[in-house]
Amino acid sequence: MTTRAMAAHASGLLLTLAGLTLHGAAQAQDEARTFPEKSVRWVIPFPAGGATDVVARMVAQKLTDQWGQPVVVENRAGATGAIGSQYVAAAAPDGYTLLMGTASTHAVAPAVNANLPYKNLADFTPITLVATFPNLLVVHPSLPVHSVADLIALLKAHPDRYNFASTGTGGSVHMASELFKLKTSTRMTHVPYKGSSEALADLLSGRVQVEFDNMTTVWPLAQKGRLRALGVTSLKRTPLAPDLPAIAETVPDFDAPSWVGIFAPARTPAAIVQKIAASVSQVMQQPDVIRKLHELGATPVTDSPAAFAAFVEHDTERWRDVAAKAGIRLE
Repeated sequence: MTTRAMAAHASGLLLTLAGLTLHGAAQAQDEARTFPEKSVRWVIPFPAGGATDVVARMVAQKLTDQWGQPVVVENRAGATGAIGSQYVAAAAPDGYTLLMGTASTHAVAPAVNANLPYKNLADFTPITLVATFPNLLVVHPSLPVHSVADLIALLKAHPDRYNFASTGTGGSVHMASELFKLKTSTRMTHVPYKGSSEALADLLSGRVQVEFDNMTTVWPLAQKGRLRALGVTSLKRTPLAPDLPAIAETVPDFDAPSWVGIFAPARTPAAIVQKIAASVSQVMQQPDVIRKLHELGATPVTDSPAAFAAFVEHDTERWRDVAAKAGIRLE
């Protein structure tokens, strides 16, 4: 083949590849314009009734109204969220199977468990953060403490005498407790449960004495006097309970909020990801949604897929540092 013929052949290949690229881009845009054309499955990797489930169902109904297609919430609980997360990671990357990921599934668990059946960023396409909300530090009313300072003094006077519950080893509320122990140089015994309801049952009975948990779950019980709330895990007080101090007022820089956000399987087309993110952003700006989230103690937050990916990466590194210092590593 002559040099001229080779050049012509190469030019033809380039034109063909360019044409295929343009065709693929146009096809992706068409898919995004018509998305969704059928029902969307939204997997919640925790049992029904928890904070993640409550927020997801509210947003799912709004998306159903906006899209004209049902957004069906499906609870696939187990292994501190790993079962549902793995299910979505293996789903078709077409936008029709989504995950409501959390700080536990996509930051804390990857930081402490080297054998997760999924990778928190490589196996997912982050779409948008949805909401953040503080956890609460609560104790059984029989415990002779009425403040964070009281609890620290009690734990230092009696190392390892008291137990703290968690909703699962390696979850966000477990790591909030480990962060508290590190920052206060105190010692408690960890008692892990399979979920919030089981942990709460033993906390209410007094079998365990201390727990960090979602404000949505434990604040109503504290208001009724069945638990005693000592502080919120955000850096500042929450408007839902303005008289309840932030733990950071006693333990400087203590910050362990929870968050929820939407993920799709890796390689989901960017145009579909952007459409979902834009739709969720519209939902989160609706006054009734904002009001309901505030009632739950949550703050609506949406961002771009790129910003959310950076947020997840940063949060994972933060908890990896805590896990290393606390000696927490699951194999």
